[in-house]
Amino acid sequence: MAQTREQVRPDLPSLIGPVPGPRARAVIERDQAVVSPSYTRCYPLVAARGEGCIVEDVDGNRFLDFNAGIAVVATGHCHPRVVAAIQSQAARLIHMSGTDFFYEEMVALAEKLSEIAPGGAARRVSFGNSGAEAIEGCLKLARYATGRDKIIAFLGSFHGRTMGALSLTARKAVQRAGFGPFMPGVVHAPYPYCYRCPYGKQPDSCAVECVSHIENTLLKTIAPAPETAAIVVEPVQGEGGYIVPPKKFFDELARVAEQNGILLVFDEVQSGMGRTGKMWAAEHFEAVPDIFAVAKGIASGLPLGATVARAELMNWPPGAHASTFGGNPVACAAALATLALLEEELLQNAKRMGDYLRDRMHDWPARFPVVGEVRGLGLMIGIELVHDQQTKEKAPDLRDQVVGRAFERGLLVLGAGDNTLRLSPPLVVTRDQCDFAIETLEQCLQEATRHG
Repeated sequence: MAQTREQVRPDLPSLIGPVPGPRARAVIERDQAVVSPSYTRCYPLVAARGEGCIVEDVDGNRFLDFNAGIAVVATGHCHPRVVAAIQSQAARLIHMSGTDFFYEEMVALAEKLSEIAPGGAARRVSFGNSGAEAIEGCLKLARYATGRDKIIAFLGSFHGRTMGALSLTARKAVQRAGFGPFMPGVVHAPYPYCYRCPYGKQPDSCAVECVSHIENTLLKTIAPAPETAAIVVEPVQGEGGYIVPPKKFFDELARVAEQNGILLVFDEVQSGMGRTGKMWAAEHFEAVPDIFAVAKGIASGLPLGATVARAELMNWPPGAHASTFGGNPVACAAALATLALLEEELLQNAKRMGDYLRDRMHDWPARFPVVGEVRGLGLMIGIELVHDQQTKEKAPDLRDQVVGRAFERGLLVLGAGDNTLRLSPPLVVTRDQCDFAIETLEQCLQEATRHG
């Protein structure tokens, strides 16, 4: 006998009709007439409400969100403590602009970010509205603090779509096509993508050729060391495919930067705020950036970004850099509630559930010929799909099929890189929800294997 709506568990998906349903189709039709076509929508989800890891669409279908709103709702959708903090703050003060006035919420959040920043050094914080704006702050500060203009970034990176951040981005041609010329002085190096090493090496025997290229080629040719302000790197490459470098990459990168007076800038926009089971991905590698960018999960869904730097570096004068809405009181209140939840319980849960997911998936390359590699840290997990495990031929078509089939079963996942599935659920995810995701993806992979 079919279960009634009331008998279905509220923490797991429940599809009561076809997706998209009639209300969703109507919204999508309206959207197509007035919203920018530049937005990427992988499947026709029209969200109406969310709670924890569950998103309900306008037709009443419930989905398990293994995207966390693109790694943003760290504490889950509408966490009661975050909602209470937002409501309380909105009733007192919604906006005043911290660029011209003072208010305690901004100070308290800056103090907290300084306290928990990797390395234990004193820090100062500049607030913005997004990850891209946080990266812009990093770029400006690196140039200002060093008096140098060159910036080294990495192939496969994604840092945002504003012009400075886009100049660093080297992920997809469509993201840059038609928008040049870009910010001058930016050059790119290969990223340590060990599954597809650009130098044909193995992780245990490589000589960190990615850093050698910077040291022995870039710094001696098109980005001379005396002119290079910063090396900007994602400690785990996000949109590039959830790629985790070896620790020795960061050791060598820090050595080269220190020897040449170059600042290390980490983009922790997607990998920070507990996503990897530690507050910052940098902590997994014992790496300490001079400057780092924070956003996405920082305020559990409210727009907020931060540029966090060693205190002695952030010495620019009044008027040099600011943001009208950056550090908005309501967003700061949400961030403080988010950080409290992370420290109290969610960092531990992210590590525990991330370990559980990877344990369940460790044999996937042996079980599914289309799975090339499973990788990740905490709840930042990538599953790379291939047509052939020996040749490692990328299978973007199969990846997209799995994404679509998962949606039809009530599971929301997205791609990263050319052919990787990303798993980035809210940090409140439970073991039962992880089991549902694993079982659903196994069904989808079995179908992809048969038809691939």
